[in-house]
Amino acid sequence: MPDSPDIEEANPLLLESEDEYRSSLEYSRDTVDFDRKGDPENPLEWPGSYKWGVVALLSFMGFTVTFTCISLAPIAGHVVDDLNGSKGAKSATVMLVTIWELGEAVGPLFIAPLSEIFGRYRLYLTMNTMFIVAILFAALSPSTELLIVSRALTGISVASNVLSPAIIGDMFVPEQRGTALTLIMFTPLIGGTLGPIISGAVLQTLGWRAIIWISVVMASICQILFLTSFQETYKVQILRRRAARLTLEIGSEKSMRPAVDLASLGHSIMRPAVVLLNSSVLVALLLFGSYMFSHFYIVATTLPEILENIYGLSPTETGLVFIANAIGTIISFIISKVLLDKIYVKLRARSNGDGLPEYRLPLSIIGALTLPPAVILYGWCAEYRLPLCVLVFSMVWLRASVMLAFSPLTAYIVDACGIYSASAMAGLISMRCLAGAFLPLSVSHLTERLGYRGGFSMLGGLGLVLALIPTLVFHYGAQWRQRSRYTASNS
Repeated sequence: MPDSPDIEEANPLLLESEDEYRSSLEYSRDTVDFDRKGDPENPLEWPGSYKWGVVALLSFMGFTVTFTCISLAPIAGHVVDDLNGSKGAKSATVMLVTIWELGEAVGPLFIAPLSEIFGRYRLYLTMNTMFIVAILFAALSPSTELLIVSRALTGISVASNVLSPAIIGDMFVPEQRGTALTLIMFTPLIGGTLGPIISGAVLQTLGWRAIIWISVVMASICQILFLTSFQETYKVQILRRRAARLTLEIGSEKSMRPAVDLASLGHSIMRPAVVLLNSSVLVALLLFGSYMFSHFYIVATTLPEILENIYGLSPTETGLVFIANAIGTIISFIISKVLLDKIYVKLRARSNGDGLPEYRLPLSIIGALTLPPAVILYGWCAEYRLPLCVLVFSMVWLRASVMLAFSPLTAYIVDACGIYSASAMAGLISMRCLAGAFLPLSVSHLTERLGYRGGFSMLGGLGLVLALIPTLVFHYGAQWRQRSRYTASNS
């Protein structure tokens, strides 16, 4: 296969080996390819204004998804009480928020391989339609149980987490992707910040269903824009269509075979589990990363009760306190941007120019070690009703520590897994979503039995133990990785 940017960027999300990629293009590649002198159908050659318009659309969709997910967090208790007609169970309140992650744990395993068969365009439109229907189901749900089911379906329907980065890769060469990827990752953070603020105010004026209808409107606008201004970006699918047109024009009897058969689809779906189970290092780091990620939802499910029942804040004021999470995220982003690559370069220079994936982990170790005291302080603030400013400080500290600990894991997986990094990332997404769905329920039971002080002290103690994982991997991971064929090549 010739080495060229346009072919390289067409690598499917989960078709990671060269043989699989060549097989997926067998017929299309033998028949047609983009004109190397210039081709208007080549996404890499589309006008910059159009490509950045697509980036803006993907960013808006990411904003909508996060807004829809997080906006119910500070008012979940009010929603459950309203649907039940009385004080609802705390577990139902937690599940209403976290069940979304259970859906997101399942979706990527199917969305990624299906996009290789049907292309980005058709799958994005299909999943967005399902997303809108699921939100409508939520807006009209007459009971807590049906609302929880609709939230799970909404999580399953989220395509942006998997497809948006792939679309960026389709349209931009590597040296041009940074800004676009940063934008589609940053806008969801804005949605996660504005969602709680808006939902608290809307609850007190229009009611909780109005918040969901806002999500319906935004998702519908996204869908209209996708229908009218988005087109297929996946090179393999574009070439298949071109080959099909040529086949009709020349009257060839040779039919187009499916690019990926059912066996290949099943293999793609199972590959994340295969990659993970063959690497103890990945299993350990994903366990650590899942614990870290779960704190996003632990705070989201416990904070409203703490602020309203202990500090006496209104839903609107509760939503404003969620800004602390955004501040912590910004702090960690600045630290990571300044230090992550510098630390890697410095450690690589010390080892005679040999860069190891483990050199990505120092910030993760720092975040893991600073998280336990932040978690404990958060719980003690609730137990003893310490000043609100101390609680807000603990939230900023906690979020910054979680982001520092979690963010470098992506770079580690990409460096360590090479061509298998997409499967490893799919495994990380699924595991972290499962932890985000169920660990907050465990914390809820802990705080009911032990109080906030005891429950969060135990959670902080668990974090201190798990901090050993990135520390040990940093020192011994290079040797441990050689035991798995999926990581042994990057030593």
